[in-house]
Amino acid sequence: MMIDEVNILIGGPQGAGLETSMQLLSNSFAKLGYGIVSDREYYSNIKGRHSYINLRASSKFIPRALKETVQIVGAMDPETIFTHFDELGERGYLICDSSVAGRSMNSIPSIGKQARERISERFSKMGVDGTVSSLIDHLKSAGREAVELDFPSILASIRDRFKLVPEQASRYVSSILYGAISGLVGLDDGSVRKSIETRFAGRESVIEQNVYLVNQVSELVQKSYGSPFRLKPSSIPEREFVVGSGNDVVAMGKIVGGLRYQSYYPITPAADESFFIESHESLGGDDEGLGGVIVLQTEDEIAAVTSAIGAALTGARSATATSGPGFSLMVEGLGWAGINEVPIVVTHYQRSGPSTGQATRGSQEDLLSTLFASHGEFTRFVLASGDHEEAFYDSIEAFNLAERYQVPVIHLLDKFLANSIATMPIPDFARIRIERGEVVEHPGKGYKRFDLSKIMSPRAFLGSDAVIGHSGAEHDESGHTTEDRINRLKMYEKRMKKLELADTEIPEERRAEYYGPEDADFLLVGWGYSKMIALDALEKLSEMGYKGSYLHVKMFAPFPARYVRSVLNRVASERVIAIEHNYQAQASMAIKMYTSIDVDRRIVKYTGRPMYLEEVVGAVKKILDEGVKRVVMSHGA
Repeated sequence: MMIDEVNILIGGPQGAGLETSMQLLSNSFAKLGYGIVSDREYYSNIKGRHSYINLRASSKFIPRALKETVQIVGAMDPETIFTHFDELGERGYLICDSSVAGRSMNSIPSIGKQARERISERFSKMGVDGTVSSLIDHLKSAGREAVELDFPSILASIRDRFKLVPEQASRYVSSILYGAISGLVGLDDGSVRKSIETRFAGRESVIEQNVYLVNQVSELVQKSYGSPFRLKPSSIPEREFVVGSGNDVVAMGKIVGGLRYQSYYPITPAADESFFIESHESLGGDDEGLGGVIVLQTEDEIAAVTSAIGAALTGARSATATSGPGFSLMVEGLGWAGINEVPIVVTHYQRSGPSTGQATRGSQEDLLSTLFASHGEFTRFVLASGDHEEAFYDSIEAFNLAERYQVPVIHLLDKFLANSIATMPIPDFARIRIERGEVVEHPGKGYKRFDLSKIMSPRAFLGSDAVIGHSGAEHDESGHTTEDRINRLKMYEKRMKKLELADTEIPEERRAEYYGPEDADFLLVGWGYSKMIALDALEKLSEMGYKGSYLHVKMFAPFPARYVRSVLNRVASERVIAIEHNYQAQASMAIKMYTSIDVDRRIVKYTGRPMYLEEVVGAVKKILDEGVKRVVMSHGA
């Protein structure tokens, strides 16, 4: 019997190849036409601490939300078994190493004290003595299946066949899991080989070794267990797709959008975007005269933002990418860009704070911070993406907005979107446009960079034939410092009127999008990654007889107040529910500030782990059926 979708969790120590496993599995499913989404959760640790991947693949649609209950748990080590056994659904399969059957939870030092206490309490109620073998016996008695493979023997076979040293062979534990999962879901050899060849292009020996091991394990598993989770042939309409992480698609969007200079200081989870661009860096352009992309790793985030400002002043489309702590350091530079009307893009990947917080965990905690960052008042745009496709187009739109209105643009994403891999349709290049705003190439004598006769003064670049002054102080039309009160009035109003002008020019339906029937019985309101979860949750709730809709806020400055107010007024206030990854429901606070409407029913999560489909569906039902006003979710290891 074939199934419509499969949900898989793979766990092991950080640095053991889990990210490669996620890429290989995602590509294998995608090459067969399946829709996928996967996420990697990990500690702020280079090697050793527990990391895991949650993947969902479907033959019928492109999934957006991850599920907390999975059909397959692949365990590289005992810690994964102890940590994730409860997530294995009915008739699920645990893939594990038979040689660790005698290991006890108390022998694993990397399990934290609080987690150890929770698991021990659970074991006590289950009658499990704390060993792997006892837990597996319990799972079997509850209808689960254990695929117990002798990892050391499998690694010895590849070591002997390819004459590897033990350390080299030990790197293939993740390939054992890939092979076992391939067998259980019935992945064909062609998609497996192609994925391995793509991932390890140019490394023929590594490709040969991986293909051999994966096929051997897959055949072994199929002989003993069959392929109980074989997916039906894909019925997703035939289209070309991109499979990539949020970091990847933002980087691609920037390159397509004309990025010429990117600065960064390494920080999780933003750095991967710059690494991707760096791998496609071209200092001299190409034979057709197209410009290159320069990526610079600076000594800190202050240098990152100020160098991006300098590049923008020369006419280059420039950006910097960072996360919360780095953005905090960039704030003074942001204000300098504001008073000098410099078009830069700051790509901000939110993670758990404050301070270092949880460096590798996700959040949506920085919305209010970006709206009010830096002292004084000046126009900035804040744009937030809700999925991979949006992130691609928004990366281009951020440049257009920055140059058209000559303002800093903050592009908000989050760790969940950054580190998740998803199937995304090939971009429609007919949708893409490049807007550089009002630029003057040869301004000549008498040019005034801050000409007060226009809200957007014609922009000339440093290096042109004009004399241009810039400073952090208030200035006159030529950029010379002045504290004259009337000049201050005019310059202040000139900068602020950009926000008012943009509010009239940018259609509100582009700044907030409505999904669902016009006569919905309840409304979810969210932003960022919450969109992916909310839309799948609405489909699940619809199957249960609930008729809901979702309002996705994409732009918080300028805020689409009229449109948001009109949508919120369609539904009774007690059936409007915020869904966010922060404590205060910050988007709801912004909505109240701009519309005077209080969205006081709230579903929130701030553990640093992503929302899952089942917990969101349950939370919505609690609010609608039980009258609960606030649900705090906490699932995830």
